[in-house]
Amino acid sequence: MRLPVNRSLPLAALTLLAACGGGASVRDVPPAAANGPAADYPMVLGAPFMVDGVTYTPVDTMNYDAVGQAGIDSVGGGGISAAHRTLPLPSYAEVTSLTSGRTILVRIERRGPMAGAGLIDLSPGAAAQLGLAGTANPSVRVRRVNPPEAERLLLRSGQPVAPRMDTPKSLLAVLQRKLALQSGTAVPPLEPVVEPTPTPSQIPSSKPSGKPPVVKPPVVKPAVTKPEPKPEPAVAKPAAKGSTFVQVGAFSSKANAEAAARKIGGSVSQAGKLWRVRMGPYTDPDKAKPALAKARSAGYSDARIQHAN
Repeated sequence: MRLPVNRSLPLAALTLLAACGGGASVRDVPPAAANGPAADYPMVLGAPFMVDGVTYTPVDTMNYDAVGQAGIDSVGGGGISAAHRTLPLPSYAEVTSLTSGRTILVRIERRGPMAGAGLIDLSPGAAAQLGLAGTANPSVRVRRVNPPEAERLLLRSGQPVAPRMDTPKSLLAVLQRKLALQSGTAVPPLEPVVEPTPTPSQIPSSKPSGKPPVVKPPVVKPAVTKPEPKPEPAVAKPAAKGSTFVQVGAFSSKANAEAAARKIGGSVSQAGKLWRVRMGPYTDPDKAKPALAKARSAGYSDARIQHAN
């Protein structure tokens, strides 16, 4: 006598296994311990959490740029890495010392700081590269960036990336003032404007000369108003191989690109559907650094130095 076979059991078992193995999203993946994920994907955000009664919600913010205090994560921080409360894990950021202007690239791999109101916790290696080892609560700027894969690979393997160009003092003063207003501390005073002292010959005499002044009628000339020509932005020439230039930005509007070029003394060239604004080229890479500082102080914070291949 043959027993009846229930053909629905294998199908039910397969359905149960599929339900157990699916449904997880990137946000559900917990962050890796120690130095974080071995690669940049998947990128983890995680659920909101509280530190000292304040709720922090991780979010994928591309244009993140903030100032605050830094700490040193001596427990779980290896390589040139950092801990941040809301940036994705992993992500990359430029950290600038508001005292020296020195700027380095770090890899955000952990959540933190888990106490206090600090903005970021640096690994001992990152603090040493930034020149902040042994400094208590240094003031820093944290700006999220998208570095090339070669620099990502170095940081993933625990090696440092060459420091960025130092931030100019004019921009440091703006960032320090922003931090003072943000924290409610005394705002550093602006440098006073020193008026030149007039010489004795430039000071009008208060003594009467004894003769009545001779008043000459003014000569009235017909005013001729000529429209001031607007300077046209220079048209970018092909850069020689090995030269250096400053990439200020790319604009979808030619008019906006020309306005930016006139503002900083750059040139405009078309790249596909975009209009690119550059400064240079410079045969000496060191001569591009003042131009980069000029572009950033004019408000183009994403300006960078590029080399023609």
